[in-house]
Amino acid sequence: QVHLVESGGGSVEAGGSLRLTCAVSGRTFMAYIMGWFRQAPGKEREFVAAISWSANTRHYLDSVKDRFTISRDNDKNTAYLQMNSLKPEDTAVYFCAVRERVIPPRQLMDSMGLDHEYDYWGKGTLVTVSS
Repeated sequence: QVHLVESGGGSVEAGGSLRLTCAVSGRTFMAYIMGWFRQAPGKEREFVAAISWSANTRHYLDSVKDRFTISRDNDKNTAYLQMNSLKPEDTAVYFCAVRERVIPPRQLMDSMGLDHEYDYWGKGTLVTVSS
């Protein structure tokens, strides 16, 4: 059994910052990819950012590329999403996801952005950005 718990969400004003944390627990396994998705009210879930096991590959949604930074600590089985210069359109429930299965390097970037490529999901943490 694998459990993902997100934390760090909250309410901030536009231009503010938040740091989300995803803690993975349960049986021993390697989270080959760790990713963040979000779902705004009335909208479909969308990819935000992902990072490979080695952290050599990181992939971002274009609209957050210069504002958000994903990182991970494999010793702690934890992923982070540092969110700066937040905008009201960033308001959403943010979900952490992990993929255990290995992906061929040539398919890695394409797979990172697809929610069906992930094996385990957290329940989400709410981020609200006011104007």
